[in-house]
Amino acid sequence: MVSAFVAAVFLAVGGVTAVAQDKSIMVASTTSTQDSGLFDYLLPLFKRKTGIEVKVIAQGTGQALDTARRGDADVVFVHAKAQELKFLEEGFGVKRYDVMYNDFVLVGPKGDPAGVKGSKDITAAFDAIRAKQAPFVSRGDNSGTHIAELKLWKEAGIDIDTAKGEWYRDIGQGMGAALNTAGAMNAYVLSDRGTWLSFKNHDDLEIVVEGDKRLFNQYGVMLVNPKKFATVKADLGQTFIDYLVSEDGQKAIAGYKIDGQQLFFPDAKHDPS
Repeated sequence: MVSAFVAAVFLAVGGVTAVAQDKSIMVASTTSTQDSGLFDYLLPLFKRKTGIEVKVIAQGTGQALDTARRGDADVVFVHAKAQELKFLEEGFGVKRYDVMYNDFVLVGPKGDPAGVKGSKDITAAFDAIRAKQAPFVSRGDNSGTHIAELKLWKEAGIDIDTAKGEWYRDIGQGMGAALNTAGAMNAYVLSDRGTWLSFKNHDDLEIVVEGDKRLFNQYGVMLVNPKKFATVKADLGQTFIDYLVSEDGQKAIAGYKIDGQQLFFPDAKHDPS
């Protein structure tokens, strides 16, 4: 009887310990936060500070939001504000916080067949690419970058579904794959600056258009609604969000650089969206 009682206590305590030690969360995030190397830099800092391990599902923004809609993530960290606000309106998120920004850049072959290099007008560049049917690679994955690209075609007065032909390559993959494809095809591609700076296979590609205010790229973070999904680790997830928008987290984001260039610029606000 004594041994059975001791075994029962041991199992009970062991179960509690196992739960207590499960200090991990799942974050559904855009590929740019992963491909840029930001998470490799930031998450160990967060774990040392809190003991919480962050596991990342890196997808296009649309896919990341859908992952969260299924309750398969605790936090979502993406960059397509209109879709993020829709996610909130649907009741899948609790609050949205601005975290950081960078910008998109148009990358293209150094030979510049569309003649757009040095322009500050991104829609004029898109129009020139379409007019000359210069090769263009689209992520085609409903990511934040893909959504931004489609918006720019529309602002250029181009119905890309009608206008695209063999010159327009829709690959349905992430930013790294899109850059590699553009390099192989001597094509243009819209990239977030962070992934471009961390990309090692530049070959004959370079930034040809940058600096247009329409290329602004904002990132936001949200806790998945625990009222929708009881599995959401709300306390741990909110701790991660609080870190990102805290002074320490914002300084860490600003401190991430490649070859002396800052990839992301912190802009957390006290009031969430």
